[in-house]
Amino acid sequence: MGKTTIVVVDDSPFASKQIKDIVEENGYEVIGYAKNGEEGIKMYEELRPDIIILDIIMPGIDGLETAQILKEKDPGVTILMLSSLCDSGTLEEVRAIGVKYLIPKPWEDDVLLATLELLKRQREEQLAADKEED
Repeated sequence: MGKTTIVVVDDSPFASKQIKDIVEENGYEVIGYAKNGEEGIKMYEELRPDIIILDIIMPGIDGLETAQILKEKDPGVTILMLSSLCDSGTLEEVRAIGVKYLIPKPWEDDVLLATLELLKRQREEQLAADKEED
């Protein structure tokens, strides 16, 4: 299996670069960036990354709405959300959409990497289970 591919959806070029640097140093491949939800949805449809790292607060369609649209289009999409909004209400919204993980900004690199590893493993297990059903 090749490198796990990631699309980063964040309106902050600084945050996007930080994410790219840390994940690529640890064996992942960032294959695209989007600065808002609309771009993120198009990019997902075009590139089909393994994981989407999605900010919540963005202009236009925010991360919550973006995640909702992506989940409707592809219930199996793997999303990791990042946000400075990490109160219990936001966490409930994220979970209601079907996203399992929300990491607070600013993030700790080890938490980001551990969560990506977990998502990668869960995704691989799901793909293997789907293959067995075929």
